Amino acid sequence: MTKKNPVFSFFSSVKLALFTLFLLAVTSIIGTVIPQKETFAWYVQHYSESTAKIFQVLSIPDMYNSWWFLGLLTLLAVNLIVCSFDRFPGVWRQIKADNLATDLKRLPKMRLSSNWITDKSKDAAATELTSALAAKGWKTEQRRRDNGNALLLFAQKGAMTRTGVYIVHASILVIFIGAIIGELYGFKGSVMLPEGKTTSSIFQFGTGKAIDLGFDIRCDRFDIELYDSGMPKAYRSKLTVLEDGNVTLEKEIVVNDPLTYHGITFYQSSYQGYENFILTVTDQQTSKKERVVLPFQQPADIPAFNASVGVINAEMMGQSITRMKIWFNDDKGPASSFWMNAGKQVTVERGDKRYTIDGKQMYATGLQVAKDPGVWVVYIGCGMMVLGLVVAFFMSHRRIWLLLTNENGKTSVLLSGSSNKNKIGFEKSFSSLSDELNTNSDN
Repeated sequence: MTKKNPVFSFFSSVKLALFTLFLLAVTSIIGTVIPQKETFAWYVQHYSESTAKIFQVLSIPDMYNSWWFLGLLTLLAVNLIVCSFDRFPGVWRQIKADNLATDLKRLPKMRLSSNWITDKSKDAAATELTSALAAKGWKTEQRRRDNGNALLLFAQKGAMTRTGVYIVHASILVIFIGAIIGELYGFKGSVMLPEGKTTSSIFQFGTGKAIDLGFDIRCDRFDIELYDSGMPKAYRSKLTVLEDGNVTLEKEIVVNDPLTYHGITFYQSSYQGYENFILTVTDQQTSKKERVVLPFQQPADIPAFNASVGVINAEMMGQSITRMKIWFNDDKGPASSFWMNAGKQVTVERGDKRYTIDGKQMYATGLQVAKDPGVWVVYIGCGMMVLGLVVAFFMSHRRIWLLLTNENGKTSVLLSGSSNKNKIGFEKSFSSLSDELNTNSDN
């Protein structure tokens, strides 16, 4: 027997795989419990200066990109590759084995076996047994053995199920490849985008580096719904994508319903309220609209209507303004003032003029932005893993042999079978198959 190289044996060890998976699980828990990619000052504030320094040395704030975590992933990948190269050839030999060359003396010694006698000739019995097995989904092969004195039939199901564990191995490697593609060619960042403003760049997490999107994104409107307690219930942003000044996509996004464009996804994640207000004044006769952004208690002119408008008072719930008092004046007499709920409309009559005014607090929408070109590779890897686990745990390689020999002018039939997994379940199927084949042989 050839002695294995000790280095090869180490990297193909199942113990190494289990140990590596254990370390990855423990360190992943640490990375989940300790917030990632915060500033050094944040760690000092929440832990201590000495602990924060240890965190920096061990790259805990960016653990999933640390050299030692990537080293564990590399070790696991090498282990899977070497283990597969070491064991798969033997499994493939079992899948492609010539089972009709099986030693005939081995068949009656199998744990599952039964025999019976039939009056039919070997060839007639073999024809009936082949038909009966075909009806059950068993495709048979046959060969004459023992100088033509015996006829051996063989059938199997699920030979390829022996590859289930290797499909799982391959799926993990595919997921790693997808993650590497995402890390090399993707990015994650954020941007706080005020209503009415446009940006063509976002800021990368951790480094704060500006990343050019290759197009413009504009926040047209931000709306928020509040509980009676003042806590935010839901919020949404209306976003517009522009290329060369032309609108190419519009979408209203909410949490868990992002906007995706050119492989870049914008997620609704947060918001920020300002002390400014957005008011829209509409002349009902001409349907002409004028939109103004103005600070609290500072009126703004609307030259198109020869008018001025302002917010002179406001009521808040939590950090959000729910009602505002509007001041409106034109050349039609004394100024008008009235209360208006945020996001609602009020009609103002000024002589022979009628205006509709709606207004709200100005917000900035907080967007998380991600580009991950490897995500579909990861999805494929996850699909492969599910398939591999189903094959490995719920399917088995089942084999049966039927040995037909002459015995006192009759034909003796020996049925033997084996399964590499779920032996109890196969034993029940084997017993049922044996009874049915025996009955068919007697008819």
